[in-house]
Amino acid sequence: MQILHFDIKPHNILLDENFIPKVSDFGLAKLYPLDNSIVSLTAARGTMGYIAPELFYKNIRGISYKADVYSFGMLLMEMAGRRKNLDAGIEQSSQFSQIYFPTWVSDQLKAGNDIEIGDDATDEEKKIVKKMMMVGLWCIQMKPIERPSMNKVVEMLEGEIESLQMPPRPFLYPQQIPADEVGVDNRSPCTSSASESGEITLIADANEVN
Repeated sequence: MQILHFDIKPHNILLDENFIPKVSDFGLAKLYPLDNSIVSLTAARGTMGYIAPELFYKNIRGISYKADVYSFGMLLMEMAGRRKNLDAGIEQSSQFSQIYFPTWVSDQLKAGNDIEIGDDATDEEKKIVKKMMMVGLWCIQMKPIERPSMNKVVEMLEGEIESLQMPPRPFLYPQQIPADEVGVDNRSPCTSSASESGEITLIADANEVN
């Protein structure tokens, strides 16, 4: 069995006295057999901004452990960017890409621009932030099949940034996907089958799981 958390977000990642992260709040969690590829849910669950699109849009494919991968990607983007991924305060259409932070980051990276993280940031820190954002962009791809497993995510975060391929531009809504990309499920070098064992290791007492 593995655990699908369905509410991965900053508020649910706690640090102990040694700054070791632990996942908390398993109120929405669901036990999930490793040999099952699709989860049956009657309604979307989670926190807005971190919920995978397949929980809303039935035409994106079924719900699996890739929903938690999506939420982790959003968490990673916020950690690296030190800001919320969605800024509703920006209203001008010319600034729409800044409303949805991942789209803005993707455009900056493709243009070869550095993501500013502070004047005192070292080159090594800038490289780490860029790697976190690239991995985060892979995690939040619209289609679950294009997201890496968590095992692959760890491998990418521990590896060199030079070995990472640039992720496709993320979309906030399925309607934004270009017509020539609809139905394309093999863009990602991180593509894995839906039945692949990519469980997320969650640290919690067994009695915390509902």
